Amino acid sequence: MAGEGEPLHGLWYMPALASSLKPGQMRREMLLGEPVLLGRMRDGKAFAMRDICPHRGVPLSAGKILAENTVECPYHGWRFRGDGVCSAIPSLAPGQDLDPTKIRVRNYSVREQDGLIWVYVPAKNEAPSSEPPSVPAPDTKPRWTEIQDFPCDIDHAVIGLMDPVHAAYVHDHWWWKRTPRLKEKHYAPLPRGFVMTAHKPSKPAYNLLGDVTTEITFELPSTRFEIIRGNLFGKAFTVVGLTVCTPRDAQTTSIIQVFYWPGWLSFIRPFFMAVGSTFIADDRKIVELQREGLKFDPKLMLIQDSDQPAIWYHRVKKAWAESLESGAEFVNPVQERTLRWKS
Repeated sequence: MAGEGEPLHGLWYMPALASSLKPGQMRREMLLGEPVLLGRMRDGKAFAMRDICPHRGVPLSAGKILAENTVECPYHGWRFRGDGVCSAIPSLAPGQDLDPTKIRVRNYSVREQDGLIWVYVPAKNEAPSSEPPSVPAPDTKPRWTEIQDFPCDIDHAVIGLMDPVHAAYVHDHWWWKRTPRLKEKHYAPLPRGFVMTAHKPSKPAYNLLGDVTTEITFELPSTRFEIIRGNLFGKAFTVVGLTVCTPRDAQTTSIIQVFYWPGWLSFIRPFFMAVGSTFIADDRKIVELQREGLKFDPKLMLIQDSDQPAIWYHRVKKAWAESLESGAEFVNPVQERTLRWKS
């Protein structure tokens, strides 16, 4: 069972943007503490497998992708298909009856959609029982992206991501900060998480889009969608911000943020270029400060109502881990509720 700070299995994780891999390219991506070879064959198909050759342990990422759409190990030239099966061992002499296809590297299921690459990390070598989350918008071309590594485990990254109170203090900018005031937000359960239902946002930055509503969803393992809907110049639109926390190892989590909007809203891109990386860097700096305190293993607290999303996260995570261990159906423990806090 996954403990505190440990990532869950049996779920989809997003290690990279689709545009970061051209045909014939591959590289090592750490994912849940495991070395994963993420690549794209010359025919354009993305793949993922363990980045260790089973022969002598050399990283396959140091090799190359051949024209025949196989990965060649740089040590002895062993070749592996995208499904992890060994297709050739060049050193075999005629008459030697070793069947290379009996040898395989652990491979991972991969999905490429919405400009993203998702990798399924199984609990017990099972096939995926679900599909990765889809962007809830008609236009699914990434318009702005930012990736930053945070020095923390996935739990601290996720809790910071969903924290509703910190913005007034951590994001101390004229375009975001407002004097803290009482807020009431309605929450409801989702299949593997919860949603802050549609409401009028209070932050000045939203004024760029006129009169809008925003809805914020979170589902395991670490997927947050902010769905902004409005009407501008007589046109209805949807802007979607996707943020995922991708655990690299026990002490590093990548925060990957991607925004989607229709092409005619391109005038908002300069705003994201100007402030987007700063916004995420604010969160990274507070995590770096938190790391200094966590060195002394303090006993931490979660309080009602402002910390209720964090409490739900821990409960949903625990329920998922228990369902994997027991084989029982997952039951979401989140109940519909209105939360109140000042921020």
